[in-house]
Amino acid sequence: MLNILSAIFGPHRAVTIYAFLRTWGLLAFGVVGVIAVAAALLLLNDDGTHEHEAFMTVPVLSATAINGDLKNGVIASVRLPDGSATSITSTEAPISQTVGQSACVEKRVYVESGEPRYRFKLPRYCEAS
Repeated sequence: MLNILSAIFGPHRAVTIYAFLRTWGLLAFGVVGVIAVAAALLLLNDDGTHEHEAFMTVPVLSATAINGDLKNGVIASVRLPDGSATSITSTEAPISQTVGQSACVEKRVYVESGEPRYRFKLPRYCEAS
């Protein structure tokens, strides 16, 4: 390998490049490989576009204020209309402070995969529907 590097870069630079590759080459190759795999997964994955499906009022099973204050947000478990339960987090103070025994939830569905996602909304959205 040193002969090939020497023919391309000259003898003095070849030694420096060879020493770098021996000490840091595997790490650099690994980092570049991880970045390439992550980029490929992001590009091949769902593009993330979603469509609004419905606003619904759901019962809250449990709610915990983030850092003990609803102004920081809330983590809540809610019962969905199909009977399943899910956990939803909101860090927006006006929305977090409206979560009580029930909460207004928006159901969004990803276009390509059809996977539903839920997020808290202000109660006025559920009253209008």
